[in-house]
Amino acid sequence: MMLFLLIWLGLVLIRPQDYPALADLGIPLLPITLLGSVAMWALASDRRPLNQPTHLLFAVFIVIGMFSVAVNGWVGGGVQVFLDFLPALLAMVVLSQAAYSPKNCLRIMAVIALAAVVLTVHGIEQVELGEGWTGMPTVQDGRIQYVGIFSDPNDLAMLFVMAIPMAALLAGRGGMLGLRRLFWWAVALLLVYGVYLTDSRGAFLAVMAMAGVWLWLKRGLLIAGTLGAVGMTVLMMLPTRMQELDAGESSAYGRIETWYDGIQMFLGYPIFGVGVNNFTEHTYLTAHNSFVLVLAETGIIGYTVWLPMVVYCFMMPIMVLRLPENLDDAEHQPLWTAERRMAMTLLIAQVGFFACAFFLSRSYVILLYILLGLVTGWYGGAQERWAGLPVFSVQHDWLKWCVISMASIVGLWLTVKVLFVLAA
Repeated sequence: MMLFLLIWLGLVLIRPQDYPALADLGIPLLPITLLGSVAMWALASDRRPLNQPTHLLFAVFIVIGMFSVAVNGWVGGGVQVFLDFLPALLAMVVLSQAAYSPKNCLRIMAVIALAAVVLTVHGIEQVELGEGWTGMPTVQDGRIQYVGIFSDPNDLAMLFVMAIPMAALLAGRGGMLGLRRLFWWAVALLLVYGVYLTDSRGAFLAVMAMAGVWLWLKRGLLIAGTLGAVGMTVLMMLPTRMQELDAGESSAYGRIETWYDGIQMFLGYPIFGVGVNNFTEHTYLTAHNSFVLVLAETGIIGYTVWLPMVVYCFMMPIMVLRLPENLDDAEHQPLWTAERRMAMTLLIAQVGFFACAFFLSRSYVILLYILLGLVTGWYGGAQERWAGLPVFSVQHDWLKWCVISMASIVGLWLTVKVLFVLAA
């Protein structure tokens, strides 16, 4: 299973099937490798139970997404929604199964980081020559892009942001006379440079958020806040689009307007929303916010399922980090230290991803479900390795999630109101 899974992951990220020379061959490489990994998992004798809440919530969310299209007048569209989400569901299942093993977690992270390096090198070639080996040129005054799902510089930056803490974790393992550590730190720095080449304001903020959360957890809130303010000042001085960061700037104001439009769609269709992929049927731009997109397209029902799926994956590494750093058992201390490092990495990667996703409509992209599957599987394995980690239950928490969902909707509405005032 692992071989098929890693090949599939490499194909999803590097995307040779989207290169002009290979696109015309018509070979469905992604379905073949994904179904191969699913088949190997189905035949395996050591399958783990799919008992984490993320599995259930994602399956339910897909059903709600199908229903959201049907109740808005396109009954046959439910089948299309199912087919659109099926690869993400299968990927989450096999990734969560593989990630029970810490060794497999590291393998998955290595593939993600190395694939991101390939895309960074492509971007460097774009800057040097005007276009990369894929034939894709730079866009918007030199911003780099790639092919397929990474043809938007912001999506490319999101991958780099997610991969940076993974490369940093791999750099901390040492070995090979220090060469492995040096290699992975070079990878991490190259990915930071890749973020710079995308010139994505959301990604710049995401890097700051990741650094801020890491400092907060390691050094305390005061140091994190102080260094964060210094870092933001330096970032605003660099020759990037961050200098244009203002609520009244045309691009930023357009995002605020689409957030407002999304909330109005929710108010008009509060139960099941306007239907998955129907946002642009009601306004000329997409939501530019992953939370607003889910709320507008699937209503309160879908949002109250999607939001817990995301938040549970934040809670999983936090539960590990809340436990004592040092054990009384010296024999198992190195394993526990490695577990905490993995928890920190996955938490920081999610902070970076969702800092980007807050300014993009990326509620349904495969990259999100790769990350959630990795977190879900790792936590399931951690529960087997360490007694005392809590078991999450949707049935037990459903009332809490209803309250949290409503509170977050109010928070989104207030955010839009404040931003409109600042932009005036």
